Amino acid sequence: MDSETQTRLRNAVDHLFDDQTAFLSELVAFPSTRGNEQDAQDYMAQAFEDRGLATDRWTIDVADIQGLPGFSPVVGNYENAVNVVGAHRARTARGRSLILNGHMDVVPEGPHDMWDTPPYDPRVDDGWMYGRGAGDMKAGLASNLFALDAIRACGLAPAADVFVQSVVEEECTGNGALACLQRGYTAQAALIPEPFAETLVMAQVGVMWFQVHLRGLPTHVAYAGSGSNAIEAALPLIAALHEMEARWNAEQAKPAAYAHVHHPLNLNVGKIQGGDWTSSVPAWCIFDVRMGLYPGQDMQAAREDIEATLNNAARQSAFLRNNLPEIVYNGFLAEGYALGEDTGEAAQTAISTLETAHRAITGADLDKVAITATTDARFFGLYADTPALVYGPRAEAIHGFNERVDLESMRRVTQATALFIADWCGLETL
Repeated sequence: MDSETQTRLRNAVDHLFDDQTAFLSELVAFPSTRGNEQDAQDYMAQAFEDRGLATDRWTIDVADIQGLPGFSPVVGNYENAVNVVGAHRARTARGRSLILNGHMDVVPEGPHDMWDTPPYDPRVDDGWMYGRGAGDMKAGLASNLFALDAIRACGLAPAADVFVQSVVEEECTGNGALACLQRGYTAQAALIPEPFAETLVMAQVGVMWFQVHLRGLPTHVAYAGSGSNAIEAALPLIAALHEMEARWNAEQAKPAAYAHVHHPLNLNVGKIQGGDWTSSVPAWCIFDVRMGLYPGQDMQAAREDIEATLNNAARQSAFLRNNLPEIVYNGFLAEGYALGEDTGEAAQTAISTLETAHRAITGADLDKVAITATTDARFFGLYADTPALVYGPRAEAIHGFNERVDLESMRRVTQATALFIADWCGLETL
């Protein structure tokens, strides 16, 4: 791509940036937690239609995807699990096709009084936009769309098919991205602007969710010695899981991509509930666990280790040895993915193209990282032979209070994305 076209694309992003910021603000105002994404997805579908993209909006059918590699056990009802894809179909089709993927679902915001301002009342302060989902990852959705807008504003279009995906379920299963593959949306590369501060993710962990169900013997607290407290019984089991976590993080267990990461695999007890009455010894307890996995780690072996760890710990309890915990897998059953291990021509060319675009915008080399989180990249990289580049803006406090995204970083990512599309897909006149 010549320098004049680069300059035109950069200037087009700048010219549209106020509109992009307003668009992001509108997206953040939707409280699109899991199961509540429909209004936000309607808004995105209208944005696709307004731009002349062929718009596909559908409700995910679990029966269509449950037998596919990468499927995760479903959490909750899928009646409201809506995906939207906007397709640009090239006239000449002489370039390389591309998926621009992002997710609309956001995690719960927690107590609103712990935010400085309401989480769905987006505000801009000192160059940052605050609000739930501003960083993770509605800024990325806006970046994907406005990169294409900038190309169109120059009287140009990608010379290959481009599929702009707004999916759900990223935060709990990834089944939204899987449903896009099942529906036939494939390409020669994918770009996912998750908020990792303008770095390229070369490796990401897998994630496994599971619940541990314990049952105790209820009694009045006056006779607590004759009962068995199911909540207290959970504590040594949680301690045993943390011992397993330490074992998995031992230096000799780490693959090369994570050799210099201090603690790549994180176990989190994210939710616990139990009991029915303050003055009754609780008869039951359920706690929910998230555990990280290395790229290439055997999923079945990991499950067996988790189950053995819990059962061995339970056998140390006089009560639990006769009432072993029930382990239920629900939600993420996600393998890790290492783009850095893909030595194929497509992956190497895609990485090089993004490096060139990033350098043109920032004047610096593209940093490459291994992250301790997961994204939807695994579906494309592991199951569709499609290199998946995770490259997005700088954000802070994602999944926390006062989540925010750096708007100038979003601008740079949008410019780099426009240059990447122009080089990867080629350009044709409108």
